[in-house]
Amino acid sequence: MQGLPPELTEYIPAVLETHAAMVARAVIALPLAAGLGAVLAFRPRRRGTPARSAPVIQTQIILSVVGAVVMLIVGSSLARAFGIVGVASLIRYRAKIDDPKDAVVMLTTLSVGLCCGVELYGLALFSTIFILAILWIVESLEPEQRKTFDLKVVAAEPSALRAEVEAILRRSNVRFELRSAGNKDLVYEAQLPFSVRTDRIANAILQLQAGHDTEVSWEEKKKK
Repeated sequence: MQGLPPELTEYIPAVLETHAAMVARAVIALPLAAGLGAVLAFRPRRRGTPARSAPVIQTQIILSVVGAVVMLIVGSSLARAFGIVGVASLIRYRAKIDDPKDAVVMLTTLSVGLCCGVELYGLALFSTIFILAILWIVESLEPEQRKTFDLKVVAAEPSALRAEVEAILRRSNVRFELRSAGNKDLVYEAQLPFSVRTDRIANAILQLQAGHDTEVSWEEKKKK
């Protein structure tokens, strides 16, 4: 460090040593928090209780990691603790969030910003990489998300189309349940992967009786 002012020559090694010590603490604290959070999130479910949703389980694990990051930032500084409470109280996010993990990622970005604001750059970098890894792991284990529709096929002879319609749905990786089969229509409850387009399935069904008065309609069922 020749050529640097004496104060920088003393300051830089001290800063690097502080960051290294903080990262060393994070290397122990964050995986431990993730492991203990997973133990709680995956606790055995008592018989008769409702099933836990995958996003909620994943959120609980990530929250334990974010909590560890926040406490590493605070350390023994009362001023930082009050600062974090003050900043968190200013957040007002009124838009609907379908995935609770998105809300936790918002809290994570706040924590990373706080790290950078108090010059804990090593902790900010390590915690970002670690939480990204946790998100990648839990989301890779998440069941495929699907949209639910009421599918109605109107035709002159719907019973003659039923086998072919259901074959098209199976080829498109659609989970379906026949709700009604009348003289004029077939009605299904269909669960489609987000990557599957309804218009392609509708066109395939319409081609089964080209030239006839066949109608296909989709009505998406919103989550309550």
